[in-house]
Amino acid sequence: MAVETIGEAFSLDWRVFIRCKRGRPEDAGPKSSRECVYRGELHMETLVCTRGRAFPLAQLESRLRCPRCGSRGMAVMFEPPSQRASA
Repeated sequence: MAVETIGEAFSLDWRVFIRCKRGRPEDAGPKSSRECVYRGELHMETLVCTRGRAFPLAQLESRLRCPRCGSRGMAVMFEPPSQRASA
């Protein structure tokens, strides 16, 4: 069974983690343009309340912005409960 919506992921007790993909510019000097290393976990219940149960998981990344640097480049990682039990 493929999980395609945040409602399905919420029902199956999935967790969602995000990290900023903004790297350090190659031409940056030693004291300028630090790399953003923000990481966090999204609250699934809030996602369902604000986006609706039918919101596609595939579109979640395009709707996020880094709370630290404001970048639209965010990586989204999903963790099903079966992965937590074996770790």
